[in-house]
Amino acid sequence: MAYGEEVVAGYETCPTWAPILGFLAAGLCSTLANFGAAWGTWKSGLGLCSMGVNHPKGIVKNLVAIIMAGVLGIYGLIVSIIIAGGVTNPDNGANTYSQYTGWAHVCAGLCCGLSCLAAGGTIGLIGEMGVMATGFRAEINLAKASRPLPGQVGGGGADEDGGGGGGGAADDGGSGADENKLFVGMLIMLIFSEALALYGLIVALIVSQSQYKCGE
Repeated sequence: MAYGEEVVAGYETCPTWAPILGFLAAGLCSTLANFGAAWGTWKSGLGLCSMGVNHPKGIVKNLVAIIMAGVLGIYGLIVSIIIAGGVTNPDNGANTYSQYTGWAHVCAGLCCGLSCLAAGGTIGLIGEMGVMATGFRAEINLAKASRPLPGQVGGGGADEDGGGGGGGAADDGGSGADENKLFVGMLIMLIFSEALALYGLIVALIVSQSQYKCGE
């Protein structure tokens, strides 16, 4: 401030460029969250398509990774709407949006956006490899089920006393249990990956409520 210039109360607290912070925060939050959602959907979709070639029955069950990735964009949308709604309009040519509120909104937008971006990458990698591994496990189970047991002529044959058929069924049950365990493990990893974005959403909602209105 130059010598002799009149001191205006609130000039440094509420500069005219302060609303840029709010709009920038809303844009970054939505963009980063959507990028994370797209990343997770892309990687998980590749794994799902690769698995579906030889194991089409598991496509619906393994859509969970793509659904979780899509939710990340909703997190960013929620925080962006809250931030954009907190950017106040000028009053009689005077700015009413303070630096304090602007930097709080920047913090909230980056917290949610970057958390969703990290969660999207994690969900994508886990979803891709987990879905493909589940498909490979199903192929191995199918190969074991179609393999003839000792004492049988073909895979569908059975001994007269039914012993051979019982052994094949037991093997199928064990193989199916292994496949379910693999899917449950992948699901747990996906849930904790989604929790990363949820943590960022909670902090962003709290920080976005820190406001200082010019003139108070």
